[in-house]
Amino acid sequence: MTGEPRTGDVFGELLRDALAVATGIGPRPLAGGRLPRPVIEIIERDDGLVNGAPAAHYLDGPQDWQPHDHRAVDRVRGATLDVGVGAGRIALLLQERGVPVTGLDTSAGALRVCRRRGVRDLVHATVDEHAASGRRYDTFLLLGNNLGLLEGRERAPAFLAALAAVARPGAQVIAHGTDPYGTRDPVHTAYHEHNRRRGRLGGQLRLRLRYRELGTPWFDYLVCSPEELAELVHGSPWQLVDVDNRDAPYYLATLRLAR
Repeated sequence: MTGEPRTGDVFGELLRDALAVATGIGPRPLAGGRLPRPVIEIIERDDGLVNGAPAAHYLDGPQDWQPHDHRAVDRVRGATLDVGVGAGRIALLLQERGVPVTGLDTSAGALRVCRRRGVRDLVHATVDEHAASGRRYDTFLLLGNNLGLLEGRERAPAFLAALAAVARPGAQVIAHGTDPYGTRDPVHTAYHEHNRRRGRLGGQLRLRLRYRELGTPWFDYLVCSPEELAELVHGSPWQLVDVDNRDAPYYLATLRLAR
């Protein structure tokens, strides 16, 4: 016993259990050996901050979505890559609408949940790995705050280039982000300043996910302002053409392939 979590597919395990609790099908984590226990995703930041969120929202149907989710899917056109497909909530609606959609995720367990829920076209890979597939898309979705996959200044150019490698002419990226700088909470403002002193973007989070006895390796996840996003996109194959901040601090950013 080391006191450290065992490395594993945290996201896949918690989605599997959340689906079992929601449907009553399959083994479920139990409280006191009798009652289903709510599935909680634990998010640990490198300064010691710990947050928990119910995993059930990954299964939400459109009636429970945020307004920006609906506006995002209404902008979809053509063959679509749902990056970080999770439990498939977006892909399932697009399928119902007749949109050719592919779900991409690095979690094998998440993809198993997607298959059980009816998502037809799934890829187990990173964006970089999928860039060699020869497939091409008109729309890329980075929803559920997955603009964070840009990670930071060092990673963003390669990530954007990998999307461009599987993009058709005129392709678009529709991404959900959160502006982190409206808070006055000293726990967060001090973290922003600490990041800047290290040469990082203020909202460049260093995280790991935990569920039960499992943990992920530490990874970067970016929460940035629209202005910072514009700087990251500058010089890439993409142009930032629209920012919809009607649900501030949340926003939808639309990028269009420039070349």
